[in-house]
Amino acid sequence: MRDLAKACEAIAATTKKLQKVAIVADYLKLRPVDQAAISAVFLSGRAFPAWEETTLQVGGRSLWQIVAELSSRSKAELTASYRRHGDLGAVAEEVLPKAGHTELSVGDVESSFRQIAAARGSATKSAMVRDLLSRATPLDAKYIVKIMTGDLRIGLKESLVEEAIARAYGSTLAEVQRANMLLGDIGQTVRFAAEGKLAEAKMRLFHPIGFMLASPVDSAEEGLGYFAEAAVEDKYDGIRAQAHIAGGEVKFFSRTRDDITASFPELPDALAGLPQDAILDGEIVAWEYPANVSATQQIVDEPASDAGEDKATNLGRARPFSVLQQRLGRKKVSEKMLREIPVAYLVFDVLYANGGLTMDHPLRERARILDDLLAAPRKTLQHGGHRGAQGAFNFRPDDSVPPAAIIRAPVFRASSADALDNLFVAARARGNEGLMIKDLNSSYTPGKRGKSWLKMKRELATLDVVVTAVEYGHGKRIGVLSDYTFGVWDGDRLVNIGKAYSGLTDTEIADMTKWFLEHTIEDQGFRLVVEPKIVLEVAFNNMMRSDRHNSGYALRFPRIVRLRPDKSADEADTIERVTEVFTHQQE
Repeated sequence: MRDLAKACEAIAATTKKLQKVAIVADYLKLRPVDQAAISAVFLSGRAFPAWEETTLQVGGRSLWQIVAELSSRSKAELTASYRRHGDLGAVAEEVLPKAGHTELSVGDVESSFRQIAAARGSATKSAMVRDLLSRATPLDAKYIVKIMTGDLRIGLKESLVEEAIARAYGSTLAEVQRANMLLGDIGQTVRFAAEGKLAEAKMRLFHPIGFMLASPVDSAEEGLGYFAEAAVEDKYDGIRAQAHIAGGEVKFFSRTRDDITASFPELPDALAGLPQDAILDGEIVAWEYPANVSATQQIVDEPASDAGEDKATNLGRARPFSVLQQRLGRKKVSEKMLREIPVAYLVFDVLYANGGLTMDHPLRERARILDDLLAAPRKTLQHGGHRGAQGAFNFRPDDSVPPAAIIRAPVFRASSADALDNLFVAARARGNEGLMIKDLNSSYTPGKRGKSWLKMKRELATLDVVVTAVEYGHGKRIGVLSDYTFGVWDGDRLVNIGKAYSGLTDTEIADMTKWFLEHTIEDQGFRLVVEPKIVLEVAFNNMMRSDRHNSGYALRFPRIVRLRPDKSADEADTIERVTEVFTHQQE
């Protein structure tokens, strides 16, 4: 473990990517394959391979308490250390005892991680973590804590570890990337590379692949400026989800690659009857169904037209994200919630079908594969599922619960800016965020944001808000106050509605840090309550009801547009304005 920690220190000491890759490659080459495999996982900022569902379930607060106990330092000393470093691992290195340690291997640490993950109860887990850190040197503890928190903060991404593997074992980067994508295990990728067997890597279903991302465009003209042939879809305001289907088992994964199946128990049954294994990409949305859902679910793939828009409208319509949010993070969903907040999975791509990956095929071909897959007869399900109309599959567990639908996301064509603008207006009328504009000749590139997929949407009205509290940042923003909590007026008091940390320049943040330090009302350590005088203009994707803030609302993806020194705090927006914006988005 000491050699790995020293390698991490060397990686952190350089900003040059090629040097980082060289350090990792040299480290891997000098290790036995098993140690190199474990180290590759750790260097990717994980305790376990990506495909595994194993988690340590040890929170940051518990780690902080354990470090505090082992260090015997005061709260003030620990807080001062965190302010200097902005990282709990670095704090551990600074405050933990320097003597009385044993030599830990990366295998010892991995074994401890697995024992901690398997243990039940926070007290038992904490005791195991305490034992592990008490045996570690301060430098080892620094990186053990960093791995446990999932953030090494040494400027090393998994993509650079992939480059290092290629360099260490004489493989091409493309071979390593593909094997790691298929396996979801960079440690196993090391083993395959060391044995010259990268080509033998097979797709591991129920391991989520990275999602293809879209770049924003500001106008219809720009949206048609990057490629000749475009497929146009509504941009839904839901949860992007990847569905893995194999042998009657179905799981859904979010963009963060978390398993979210439990939050939507009706959806797996709707896909379990697919005639073949598959990986689908789509959006889970709270859905308002038409009266006869089975008769109205159709594939729409035609130029912009009233008929096509009628078909899309007849599928039903998405409800606001704030409605869907009530389903998120639940381990158990009641029948009442299934009835009141039905969902649909709108599918727009296929990544795996017919026993192989489809990502390398152009979108026009993937679209045909997807259409055929969803239109094919389903296997008979023991629990009574049945096939609906073209491009959809319904499951009704009983008459009291609305059906779950798998809907082929409607696709249009547009060849002019006017046609695209008309589609945008129609999408907004259906309650959706805007449009997705996709190159029909593009392959599916996981985790990348290029110009093959574009998104066109318009912000809600911005709000002028007052900063009420600030927090110290992390990483390159250590030592500056960059995270701002803000509120609006409810009568003569400010009520918080959100928190943002992006949008200002480094110079603006530095200037504001000085101001906030001079206008602090209450120092809470990491968080300062400040005089409510600074006004910000913030934008956001949408608004939802929430108990998180005392306003009763929360902004989704808020970002700072600009400082408003031209406005006094008294001129900031009110809760009445917030209610007006929220009501408008429900319409």
